Amino acid sequence: MSLEVGIVGLPNAGKTTLFTVLTGAGAQIPGKEHVGMATIEDDRLAKVAETVTAAKITPATIRLVDVPGTGAQLLGNLRQVDALLVVLDDWSGTRNPDDDLETLRLELLVADGEHVARRLERVEKQAKSGAPELKAEADELRRILAHVESERPLSEHGPLPPELEPLTTKPLVEIRNGPSGIDLQLEAELAELPEEEAAQFRDGPSALADVVRRLFEALDLVTFFTAGDRETRAWTLRRGQTALEAAESIHSDIARGFIRCEVIRWDDLVAAGSHAEAARRGLERLEGKTYAVEDGDVLNVRFSPPR
Repeated sequence: MSLEVGIVGLPNAGKTTLFTVLTGAGAQIPGKEHVGMATIEDDRLAKVAETVTAAKITPATIRLVDVPGTGAQLLGNLRQVDALLVVLDDWSGTRNPDDDLETLRLELLVADGEHVARRLERVEKQAKSGAPELKAEADELRRILAHVESERPLSEHGPLPPELEPLTTKPLVEIRNGPSGIDLQLEAELAELPEEEAAQFRDGPSALADVVRRLFEALDLVTFFTAGDRETRAWTLRRGQTALEAAESIHSDIARGFIRCEVIRWDDLVAAGSHAEAARRGLERLEGKTYAVEDGDVLNVRFSPPR
């Protein structure tokens, strides 16, 4: 599963330009005008792939959703994303990015209020059956709605019913389009050049590299690898998640049949030159389902195929 991120912003802030810069030409998903994929560059991946002579290299990706506007109905399309990129106008001289950020926060809050209210309406109707668990949920939803109506995000509320998919609990990553942040117009022009040539016109990392770094920090992500001669691939995972959850991200069948996980650090594998030599040197170890995957781990999950 790819990391999924929504892009929001007020009109003319540059969010569609950011979407184009991050996804590149041809990376938009066919039939979905405002959905695209961005590649997460990682120098370690190529080194691991070379070590195991992989026929195919697959980087980790970000699935980007560019909402064409604001408002509760449009923002509702982002309820299942992992984080939000908030694009702010810092280039025109006619807008205050801090004020725009507060406006967008309010839009997200209003959308959450409507989301909770709709859920409450359904549960209140169902609660007429007399079921105590539905009455309890309705009471909880009324408290949550009061919290939102007091203009406080749901990130400040505490545990929420699993049926809710709030927006105001998601990490917000500010992208200032202008002198104090990223010059998206320049990045759009550089995106048409070969990367080596484009790098000569930048003072720092590319927009994609900067956005990826900030998303990794906001979501506390790690990267792990699977390495074989057929395919070597990078994956993302929340820090603290387990080998079983890593297996689930690869394929649900692998997770269901999980037996054990062979783990080696990426640089140890590269230094050893092969899995066999790494094992001979004692650099590879066996871990169970509860092992917390670390950044840079190379995993080989042993599993029993489903019958």
